[in-house]
Amino acid sequence: MSLMNETLSHRDQLELVTLGESMALLHAADSRGLEYASTVQKSFGGAESNVAIGLSRLGHRSAWMSLLGDDPYGHYVVKAIRGEGVDVSRVQHIETSPTGIMLRESVGGRSSVYYYRKHSAASTMQPDMLDTAFIKSARMLHVTGITCALNDNCANTVEAAVRISKDAGRKVSFDPNLRLKLWSIEEARARLLPLAHECDYFLPGLDELKLLYNTDDERHIFKQLAMIPAVCIVKGGIEQGRGVNYVVRGSQVDEVPYKPVEHVLDTVGAGDAFCAGVLSGLLRGYEPVEAVQLGNVSGAMVVQAVGDWEALPTWKQVQASLTNSIHIER
Repeated sequence: MSLMNETLSHRDQLELVTLGESMALLHAADSRGLEYASTVQKSFGGAESNVAIGLSRLGHRSAWMSLLGDDPYGHYVVKAIRGEGVDVSRVQHIETSPTGIMLRESVGGRSSVYYYRKHSAASTMQPDMLDTAFIKSARMLHVTGITCALNDNCANTVEAAVRISKDAGRKVSFDPNLRLKLWSIEEARARLLPLAHECDYFLPGLDELKLLYNTDDERHIFKQLAMIPAVCIVKGGIEQGRGVNYVVRGSQVDEVPYKPVEHVLDTVGAGDAFCAGVLSGLLRGYEPVEAVQLGNVSGAMVVQAVGDWEALPTWKQVQASLTNSIHIER
């Protein structure tokens, strides 16, 4: 199927639903860092809501489920995500816990993130908060390991959502999104590796797999992936000096080169953009290699701008990139 000529027909069905925490984001506006910055920029971020926004911009009906505080930041986050065309009808505001906050700074060329999410609204997620019929109504469920890292109840909620989708015959996408600031690698392995065997599409980074399998031996890693029933889409490989992603289906491994980028401004959000592009391709009926090509284009566009989700491309912009259309400024 051609990446350039395919168009998305109107669909009434919800195509993808995801769940997870989105937090208010305060970013130091200059290079002095949070300690000395006189101003900060307000935004929000969350891997799952980023993917939902990315899919919405690419022309799909997506939904995001979560809990937020009944506070100014909570209302700001949900209004902003709704404004991107994402269904937020299953987001709840609760009075007993606040919306999580993260702080980001860039000092000396190094970016750091500080989380204030303990006892946040999203950390109180329970399996019984899930709307079973709503999850079943979507063609695909997307989950990440970040939600699992918050606590056992959140991990149980993710696993329950996966079971609901699988029982309904829906596809499940899983990005481990390893965050070792939130839990130990031993805790991560115990939760994430079993989930990899339950999903239809597994989207880890090669660096994450080295930690999860406790080895730098890539041959051993690919042998482990060959035993996973899912299509495994592995980010961040290097072959003959060039960046590649891998599509692993059993013993078959296909390499998909990165799309070259001249100016990288900010890599934050690139993984979510890649994920949104891949899932868009899969929902459109692309073969996995074609879907990864679409993900590469989406990720390449995001690293050329600053922000968690603000630079996520539209389908029109992706098509223009694929066809190398000339931009006319005036």
